[in-house]
Amino acid sequence: MALGFFDQFLSPTHLGIPLILIAMVYPWILYPSPSNRWLNNRLVTLQGQFFNRFTQQLLLPLNQGGHKWALILMSLMVFLLSMNMLGLLPYTFTPTTQLSLNMGFAVPFWLATVIIGMRNQPTAALGHLLPEGTPVLLIPVLIIIETISFFIRPIALGVRLTAHLTAGHLLIQPIAT
Repeated sequence: MALGFFDQFLSPTHLGIPLILIAMVYPWILYPSPSNRWLNNRLVTLQGQFFNRFTQQLLLPLNQGGHKWALILMSLMVFLLSMNMLGLLPYTFTPTTQLSLNMGFAVPFWLATVIIGMRNQPTAALGHLLPEGTPVLLIPVLIIIETISFFIRPIALGVRLTAHLTAGHLLIQPIAT
């Protein structure tokens, strides 16, 4: 049976179960579960040290106001890291090569950023729509163009990310065969 180069990006199923569901549930196994024991085993201690060090490195460049986003940033990073590491195993599938997963992450995070920016600093958020020193005749046209590019941004970034991941896999497959 001859397979095409792009067949590796089809969403695989096993016994009718989409494997993307299993791949997306897998990272939650890596999260430590809280317990009321006084002493932990080695795995829980190692996980705790990893998460503490990872959080320190993640929050190092952020100011104090950005530390409230530590939980969501940490969860997203560990989730994406473990899903991509799962794709390194032979005969497995990397869910981040699917456009639907990339868009599913890109659009809500972009929308949350826009809403929070509009709520906290509306003048700065709207100031990006019009560059400083724009001639008066160009103002309506520039606002329309910048608004369209603003709404297309998450779609373009999601498609670019998927294309780069796909290109990497497409370069690896001919070398492997």
